[in-house]
Amino acid sequence: MSFRPLHDRVVVRRIEAEQKTKGGIIIPDTAQEKPVEGEIVAAGPGARDEQGELRALDVKAGDRVLFGKWSGTEVKIDGEDLMIMKESDLLGVITGSPKAA
Repeated sequence: MSFRPLHDRVVVRRIEAEQKTKGGIIIPDTAQEKPVEGEIVAAGPGARDEQGELRALDVKAGDRVLFGKWSGTEVKIDGEDLMIMKESDLLGVITGSPKAA
């Protein structure tokens, strides 16, 4: 099944947080917070402005983004846990390669 978000909504896959601290301490699942970093899986065409013109989204599939802790709606599509949220719920796009530990 394929899913295409409407208007200015995006589908985000959470990127799982590290299970260990830098010092090597293992964090149990019950103490971990939900990650606030994800990857855009799909993006809608955009929203219409006051003049009725389509304003394209600033993000695209494959972008790594940060979002608020309570943002979006959790859904399950084809057995995968994803989130649907508006582009305005995104805090920013992560650019460059991740730092090596």
